[in-house]
Amino acid sequence: MPLDRKPAPNDLRAFWMPYTANRQFKSAPRMLVASKDMHYTSSDDRQILDGTAGLWCCNAGHCRPRITEAVQKQVAELDYAPAFQMGHPLAFEVANRIVDIAPDGMEHVFFCNSGSEAVDTALKIALAYHRARGDASRTRLIGRERGYHGTGFGGISVGGIVNNRRHFGTLLAGVDHMPHTHLPENVFTKGQPEHGANLADELERIVALHGAETIAAVIVEPMAGSTGVLMPPKGYLQRLRDITRKHGILLIFDEVITGFGRLGSPFAAQHFDVIPDMITCAKGLTNGVIPMGAVLATAQIHDAFMQGPEHMIELFHGYTYSGNPISCAAALATLDTYAEEGLLIRAAQLETYWQDALHSLRDHPNVIDIRNMGLIGAVELAPIAGEPGKRGFDAFVRAFEAGILIRVTGDIIALSPPLIISTAQIDELIGTLGDVLKQTA
Repeated sequence: MPLDRKPAPNDLRAFWMPYTANRQFKSAPRMLVASKDMHYTSSDDRQILDGTAGLWCCNAGHCRPRITEAVQKQVAELDYAPAFQMGHPLAFEVANRIVDIAPDGMEHVFFCNSGSEAVDTALKIALAYHRARGDASRTRLIGRERGYHGTGFGGISVGGIVNNRRHFGTLLAGVDHMPHTHLPENVFTKGQPEHGANLADELERIVALHGAETIAAVIVEPMAGSTGVLMPPKGYLQRLRDITRKHGILLIFDEVITGFGRLGSPFAAQHFDVIPDMITCAKGLTNGVIPMGAVLATAQIHDAFMQGPEHMIELFHGYTYSGNPISCAAALATLDTYAEEGLLIRAAQLETYWQDALHSLRDHPNVIDIRNMGLIGAVELAPIAGEPGKRGFDAFVRAFEAGILIRVTGDIIALSPPLIISTAQIDELIGTLGDVLKQTA
């Protein structure tokens, strides 16, 4: 499609997957053409209240001046610098700023370009760490059912969402999965569920099956987001930490969604007071403006690699765009915005109001569960017999038409608005969603 021609309503050939050539659409696509603060502007010039922070990433809202200006300035000053055997000051500044707000003990940062890359990076670091310590038999990786860790081969291998895995063959060998924690006795929970901490003990069964000496790392989302917003049961994460430490297994928290204020603390590790060996992050690091991801690691992990001569490469891993100057400028401006506006703790301040509003939907048609924590929540709908996901998609379409953006995973509606949302906008978001649910068959 020529760049100077606007797409017709059913012509999306210029757009990347899933909009492929010759695909037919039954209705006009939902197109976004502008954004500001809490709202998108649609192609038909309507204001759409953002109930999902874009895709869990625009924590400070949209088109924030400080971030925009920082990117514009950096483009004209230093557009690119190689990250291999060289560096630039902004990357070190961003790393220091992240460490300043990170959990105690997270002292080193490895930059990449996305959450998927952060996960694959953390998994590779885990394998290389054990090898560097003379423990090369530790090659097995443990994930969790319903876990989501991006779309790289490592991430979908340790992930546990079937549709993300089924089309891509056998994936990585030597991967096992713990059970998920979504239990029927925890329906309509506010905050952490009471039941399910014992499910962490399934890791002991896996250790007994394979041998601790073969297991390199366990990776979990402290709060599972993309699968439908699943909160960890009380005591569950601490139990995982205890078991992994007991057996010399690294624990990785995937905080691509929970990082940068979503639960009311800079990172979920602080919120739950459980410190892993590595943390992956992305999304909110640059407020979604420019791709950037990172892996946070302890000094113990970092120092295991720093044993050779100065002229040798410590870790044979990295990306062309790791620590890109423009991404770093966006990250610094984002962190400044979070600090100036108190956004990393604002979810904790709004949590009660958000919780009450969200649970007011409990008696609406087809609602079978509601769960929440910080400034995130899920409304689970009963599926239509034989047509899973149809009711959720119908709600998504109706919501967009009514002026709000929600996220659906099957029949689960996920909400994670920008951290700048006001109480009046919470009322608008939940009130409109309530009207949508009443209309959804």
